[in-house]
Amino acid sequence: MTRTHRPRKLLAAGGLAALILALAACGQDYPNSTFNHHTEYNTLIDALWDKLLFWGTVVFVLVEALLVYVMFKYRRREGGPAPKHVHGNTTLEIMWTVAPALILVFIAVPTVQTIFRTQAKAAPNSLEVEVIGHQWWWEFRYPQYGIVTANELYLPIGHTANFTLRTRDVVHSFWIPQMGGKRDLISYNKPNYVWFTPDSALASSAWNGFCAEYCGASHANMKFRVFTVTPAEFQAWAQHQKTPAAFGAVAGATPHRAPGADTTPPPPPPPQLAAVQPAAGYISFPREKMDVAMVPATPTPEGLTFPDNLVGDAERGRQIYSSQSCIGCHAIAGNPVSFSEIGPNLTHVGSRTTIAAGLFPNDTRHLALWIKNSRAMKPGSIMPTMGKNQYDPITKTRLTIGLDDQQIADVVAYLQALK
Repeated sequence: MTRTHRPRKLLAAGGLAALILALAACGQDYPNSTFNHHTEYNTLIDALWDKLLFWGTVVFVLVEALLVYVMFKYRRREGGPAPKHVHGNTTLEIMWTVAPALILVFIAVPTVQTIFRTQAKAAPNSLEVEVIGHQWWWEFRYPQYGIVTANELYLPIGHTANFTLRTRDVVHSFWIPQMGGKRDLISYNKPNYVWFTPDSALASSAWNGFCAEYCGASHANMKFRVFTVTPAEFQAWAQHQKTPAAFGAVAGATPHRAPGADTTPPPPPPPQLAAVQPAAGYISFPREKMDVAMVPATPTPEGLTFPDNLVGDAERGRQIYSSQSCIGCHAIAGNPVSFSEIGPNLTHVGSRTTIAAGLFPNDTRHLALWIKNSRAMKPGSIMPTMGKNQYDPITKTRLTIGLDDQQIADVVAYLQALK
């Protein structure tokens, strides 16, 4: 009869798992790691983590060593006397009460210090950024510059950014792992706040941002990109964002304000930034400089296709866009009929790197598929299905009217012209 050696198999499996984990820990590329010092915020959090990990390790080693000692010292021995019953030990009881209290002091003091430092008010003359969470995309406003954009956040290195966090619907959570600053968006009327300063030693870089609080069907698809750029590049980007859409703009047009928005004069830009000369010719972060971890690789739904040989006409696309339900949800500064604030602002959508809140790259194919059937591309999307004969997964019906492929190609050409 063949015997099975189960303990040996378990030991071998455990050893293999430990080896895999050890090898995984040797890697150097952690695109969403929080263990770095890119801002003062995650420097403080990392320092607190190190303290808690150290004291937690000390307690673990001492407790386990004492446990192993007791197990061997007082283990049952053949022929040994029966153990004596103990009815209380004042010294021991005082020790195991005082020791955890002291440990909690070592934990509580740095924790409270870190809380007070990260919850303090931002420094004067900070860059003000309003963050508004929607199901399932991000809206970013720069009140000092009169800018409204979506899903892409630009921050100047070496300058403090003060974020005012609001939500239009459910609870969301604003988080940039490499920058720190995870904080919930709890209400539109009761904003939350967080601030940090991208380190001045950083080069112009791209980072991932996420929603870190479950908020519905596309919570995992509620992403955004963060670009830390030089002050000169930020000033150039901001000046460009303040201009109307490049294609078919109405002369003198200005970006739209949200209905009910505060009409008081906005605060002036931070003096340190206002004094910076904008970088010549800079419009947006170069896509070719984005790390592969920042480029979305989400697969498109099976069966959803678009002919690659169709060439769109931007002027026809502008007319189609302006006569469809698109204008009921989106704003484009310079297009007089497109001024709604329900969906993302599209004024300079052609210069953005991603669409669908960071889910797909902003290229011709993905933009066409998104317009054709956004609800198939992203679960729960409130954007209606636009493609003719497309099946809508929310209404469970097939669209008998809508845009044909050529019309979609024309709209794509118009949106891509909005640099």
